[in-house]
Amino acid sequence: MKKLVSTLNLDKKEWLKYRKKGIGGSDAGAVCGLNPYRTAMQVYNDKTSDTIEEIDNEAMRQGREFEDYVARRFTEATGKKVRRANAMFCHESYPFMLADVDRMVVGENAGLECKTASPFMAEHWKDGKIPLSYQIQCYHYMTVCNADAWYIAVLIYGRDFKHYRLERDESMLADLVRIEQDFWENHVQKRILPEPDGSKLADSVIAEYYKNSVAEILPLKGFDDKLRRRQELKEDMEQMEREKKKIEQELKLYLGEAELAENERYRVSWKSVSSNRVDETRLKEEQPEIYAQYQKVIQSRRLMVKAA
Repeated sequence: MKKLVSTLNLDKKEWLKYRKKGIGGSDAGAVCGLNPYRTAMQVYNDKTSDTIEEIDNEAMRQGREFEDYVARRFTEATGKKVRRANAMFCHESYPFMLADVDRMVVGENAGLECKTASPFMAEHWKDGKIPLSYQIQCYHYMTVCNADAWYIAVLIYGRDFKHYRLERDESMLADLVRIEQDFWENHVQKRILPEPDGSKLADSVIAEYYKNSVAEILPLKGFDDKLRRRQELKEDMEQMEREKKKIEQELKLYLGEAELAENERYRVSWKSVSSNRVDETRLKEEQPEIYAQYQKVIQSRRLMVKAA
């Protein structure tokens, strides 16, 4: 591995600029399509944009604050000492692969990734499981640092502390290098958006990337099979939605005026609820100035598909 920059006393904005120079451990899972909260398209957008976004929230802050605690608990549980690296590293042969690791394990060619998790996410760590995105992060660090193994420790708030060791897997690391190299060289460097994955996150990136339309008509080529498949899926989804609604209607007829029905496997409720909503029609008629004052213009693009 090669030291890219010292992170000791490095300004956060400068640190974020260095992260744009390549793919970091927290990017790797998204690039591989294994991060449920981030897509390859979002990583692409981050690496190719000129803006430096200092995103922060309570969960991220708690993760930083508890990093020391997780590291200490790991040492207590395993007897292994750890130290800060205080540097951002890059791969010797693939300099776009970056690593800003939590800790290095003293006396071993290994590192430690510190995680925190909500009790609601405890199932993802049950029976020796490690979320796939975090596994990829550890393998990414193994690749960059040429390590023999990587440890991961997680504090499940108020409930549990777990730690695991991931061994070096040459086949896995080779695949990871291939995927990241393809993403960096054929998408980021060529400024070509990666393929969408059907997620709402991908929708939001595309909407942000192509905000405005121009009066241009393109020849529609290469989409006939996909549009035919889209129509089939649309019809199947409509049929399934009708079937779902029919079952729900049968349940409502069964419940009648009762609020609950239950057995050893299911619990069904149909309760009266109240909600407050603004009567826009009345407000517009009776208080047009106030209505106009709180109107907000939202610009978006609508995709429509029609048979010719």
